[in-house]
Amino acid sequence: MGIRNFWVSTMQIVIVDDVEANLLLLQHFIGQLDGGIKVRAFADSRQALAHCQQEEPDLLIADYMMPELDGIELVRQLRATPGRADVPVLMVTANDELEVRHRALDAGANDFLTKPLDKVEFRARMRNMLALRASQRKLQDRASWLAEEVLKATDEIRRRERETILRLSRAAEFRDPETGDHIQRMAHYSWMIAVRMGLPPEQQQLILEAAPMHDVGKVGIPDHILLKPGKLDEAEFGIMKQHPVIGHQILSDSGSPLLQMAAVISLSHHEKFDGSGYPLGLRGETIPLVGRIVAVADVFDALTSARPYKPAWELDRAKSFMREQRGKHFDPACVDVFLGAWDEVLTVRERFKADH
Repeated sequence: MGIRNFWVSTMQIVIVDDVEANLLLLQHFIGQLDGGIKVRAFADSRQALAHCQQEEPDLLIADYMMPELDGIELVRQLRATPGRADVPVLMVTANDELEVRHRALDAGANDFLTKPLDKVEFRARMRNMLALRASQRKLQDRASWLAEEVLKATDEIRRRERETILRLSRAAEFRDPETGDHIQRMAHYSWMIAVRMGLPPEQQQLILEAAPMHDVGKVGIPDHILLKPGKLDEAEFGIMKQHPVIGHQILSDSGSPLLQMAAVISLSHHEKFDGSGYPLGLRGETIPLVGRIVAVADVFDALTSARPYKPAWELDRAKSFMREQRGKHFDPACVDVFLGAWDEVLTVRERFKADH
């Protein structure tokens, strides 16, 4: 059986020996093997090490007795190089002492050849070492393939989650036509605040995708209350205040980080920093940060959007209100970040401008 049957593509063998005649002999032996092998020969072990650190070989054949950097130290430094722990190493030595072999094994050598080299033994050792390397490479390729498949599957799960969010948001929109452009603007306002507050990138993306679900609990509110054009009376408002709980019930108990965040946002975005909000009356930093962020985004957009029961506020009036409510309705840090990014606020308003 030819050696070539074992590898998946061209393999690179690095040979190192300070004696030119030994390099020529090794090259001659390797040249008699089946094709598909690229050989790099070095008389200087330091140059060989630098090459192997830059370009990963499939097999290193190194002489033991060399000046400056002997074979054992060469192997030791190679193994200390990231990504080179599994490169097969064949040590060539004229020394049969066990102590030398033990040191070589401790340094990371895989096998040995004793001078003078025997062509049949050399071929057998090479066959075994290259077969080992071919198996390693196939495993690496398999691992890479599996990683790609896991990534594809994860992306598909995220795509389905986003679709779920979109469809549930649309369900709320059918019940409450005001939410169409509103959910786009407030989601991007929320993302903008999260970015400027230094939340991790994955949390920034989650809040962008989860914020549209903040009012999904309105699907459980009767039409005569949800669509009432005037101000709600006390009893009606008591029913309306249940929509955060309803939304949380719809979204909670999911294994999805996206839906978990959406559940938290739904339950907490009507809480107020001074404790006067609903449904739980949480205060200050006991309110989840994502809820405090969305509260700023949601209220600002509601104020500056026309509703059947009110005209849109002027931007300056809305800004003044947000400042006045620092530490009352809103987390001061969230308000400051939001108003400090005013040009971005205007960009979002223009990008998701209502058609009506």
